[in-house]
Amino acid sequence: MDLTGLLVFATALFIAAASPGPGIAAIVARVLGRGTKGAVAFTAGIAIGDVVWLTFAIVGLAALAQAFHEVFLVIKWAGIAYLLYIAYKLWTAPVVAREVEANTVNEHPAKLFLGGLAVTMGNPKVMVFYLALLPTLLDLTRITMLGYVELVAATLVVLAVVLGAYIVLAARARRLFTSEKAIKALNRTTGTVMAGAAAAIAAR
Repeated sequence: MDLTGLLVFATALFIAAASPGPGIAAIVARVLGRGTKGAVAFTAGIAIGDVVWLTFAIVGLAALAQAFHEVFLVIKWAGIAYLLYIAYKLWTAPVVAREVEANTVNEHPAKLFLGGLAVTMGNPKVMVFYLALLPTLLDLTRITMLGYVELVAATLVVLAVVLGAYIVLAARARRLFTSEKAIKALNRTTGTVMAGAAAAIAAR
């Protein structure tokens, strides 16, 4: 692909990824409520979900995605269930002021990755960007294998920058909470945000 095309795609993706949505809400709420441990695996799942939708758009599988609507419906509700599970864990988490970093030892990276993937696959904002808006930005019929690789690389770089920034900001904000009352309020607020993200996905 030419540099101009890549820049147009990267800019549009940056704007879309940085705008608040269920995916961003899930990442921020998770880091605020449970710390940064496991955030990489979770965001990796979100990023790979974007690559899946990008692939669908490029190879013209929008119609196939529509045909397998039931499959994506299952994925969507799996993502919703995961967000609600995290919301519940945040609401019921024990409050200890000296433990700024939450204990996430029982969360396997693969489970977190699949949770992030499910969130993206069921996120209407991501679907709209790749299946509806992307064809207006690029001539998808002329993209070669090398062009596809370049687009995937651009996608991963942009998402790494955007999601990484949200993780850092959320982690810094989390350190401001030092009292048990503040941490309890934080946990319940972020749990509510998680539930809200689940509701936003379910409503589409």
